[in-house]
Amino acid sequence: MKKNIIIFLSIIVAAILIRYGFSAISNIMQNKAMMNKPAPTVSVAEIQEQKVIRSFEAPGRVVSKYRVDVLARISGYLQKSYFKEGDFVKAGQVLFLIEPTEYSNASNVAAANVKNLKAQLVYAEKQLARASELVKKDYIAKAQYDQMLSNRDALKAQLASAQASYNDANRNLGYTHVKSPVDGKVGIINVTVGNYVSPNSGALTTINSTNPIYVTFPLDSADFQVLANADKNNNKNRKVELILSGGAKYAYDGSQDFQDNKVDQSTGTVTMRATFKNPNNELIHGEFVTVKLYANNPVEVPVAPVTAVLENQAGKYVYKLDENDIPQLTYIKIGEQNGDKWIVTEGLKKGDRVVTEGLQKVIPGKPVKIVSDEEMAKIKKEQVTQTKKK
Repeated sequence: MKKNIIIFLSIIVAAILIRYGFSAISNIMQNKAMMNKPAPTVSVAEIQEQKVIRSFEAPGRVVSKYRVDVLARISGYLQKSYFKEGDFVKAGQVLFLIEPTEYSNASNVAAANVKNLKAQLVYAEKQLARASELVKKDYIAKAQYDQMLSNRDALKAQLASAQASYNDANRNLGYTHVKSPVDGKVGIINVTVGNYVSPNSGALTTINSTNPIYVTFPLDSADFQVLANADKNNNKNRKVELILSGGAKYAYDGSQDFQDNKVDQSTGTVTMRATFKNPNNELIHGEFVTVKLYANNPVEVPVAPVTAVLENQAGKYVYKLDENDIPQLTYIKIGEQNGDKWIVTEGLKKGDRVVTEGLQKVIPGKPVKIVSDEEMAKIKKEQVTQTKKK
């Protein structure tokens, strides 16, 4: 029994050793093949700097310039509404009617009081004019003249008070027609016809202005610093583009006209705002959009050819040549695309050399054969011709 076990174990060990031997031989052969394999042919470009207008993308939210609660300024029963929920209304357009009878009567009483006092004042003025002539000739006593003068002045004061009451009554009568204070879109009606309303009833409805309209957006503090360094004092009215939720570009460009004076500690962003024309009411309060903000001044930045930039799970990278022309995998950070170049924000500088063609066969740390762009184009053309022949 022991003998059988020893034989079985010996066979297993021998199989392991044989497999290891074959694996080692295979690795040696592969390494030897790699050593004998010719270096891949690549073309190389030197990193340059270009003057570009930096742009920055951020999520934005459409916000009405004015959001107005429509309130009752007097008390009474709501008799009519002159619009439908969701309608677009103009400033001054009548929205509701509050029962006007009480206020119309009060205005009429006040108007009658004004007319009465005006008539009394006219009579008093005439009496005073006559008395003025009579007192000069001593036909009446000075005290009588003074009494008429005092009566005239008292009537003037009463008329002024009556006129103020009349104006106030008319003001209240005007409030029976509840009007829109701004152009905009009406929201939900909160109080329906037939209800008793007062200044304490809350908003009857809400109007959001639509043209012009704001878009607010948070800009990363690092991007904000880049923007500030580029524009310095020329930091007003930057161009802003909008990408709508469906992916289409909004027809009108906006102007960034506000930036907050602090960084939000919870998000690390600076709140910005842009103003847009909205003549067709295409932008709606609360809508989410993508904002593209452009600097005012161009800046010099390193740029890398689009063809040189690759990407894996760790991020974007290039093959940068060291002083011995050996490609090294180098991770970079990029900004926006400028034509056929990526703006590089980190990882490369002017004068660095990167592989632009033949990247598929490059192995980091292994030598490459560098050829000109013309030679690379010729090689690629020959490869295409050979492929077609096959």
